[in-house]
Amino acid sequence: MKVSLDISVPSGLWRGLPRSRAIARETIAAAVAESGAALGEGAAVSLCLADDAALRALNARWRGIDAPTNVLSFPSAPPGPLGRPTTLGDIALGYETLKREAEDLGVPLADHYRHLIAHGFLHLIGYDHDKDAEAELMEALETRILAALGVGDPYAREVVGE
Repeated sequence: MKVSLDISVPSGLWRGLPRSRAIARETIAAAVAESGAALGEGAAVSLCLADDAALRALNARWRGIDAPTNVLSFPSAPPGPLGRPTTLGDIALGYETLKREAEDLGVPLADHYRHLIAHGFLHLIGYDHDKDAEAELMEALETRILAALGVGDPYAREVVGE
């Protein structure tokens, strides 16, 4: 099952990550394949590549946390009965936080970007990490998705999650 990906890039900072659009498409495709999610025909995800100011505003509005963050996911409501394309939801990423975390972790920016896209996508299809058992399932799936893309285990080090 292919998921269409609508990418908006309101921040020029993302020029610091060449191929960000292609990397996002590859990562979503791997996440769909590895998750085995049963997605409807026409499934779609919206990805917003923003800056920390935009993520801070979203985080404050929707989570009540007045601080920037690396990734936010906004799952959509279930599709209606008319068979319209299924919008899974929106993922937003903040460049400065993502870049700083990659540097702090000593990992390539592209690898950390892939991790957070996979993480955000899994939230859209119902995964969470509020409880230990849920976190273990989600982390194992993230690790498999990234391995399929040639990226090492993100949990071999301490990683800041959503």
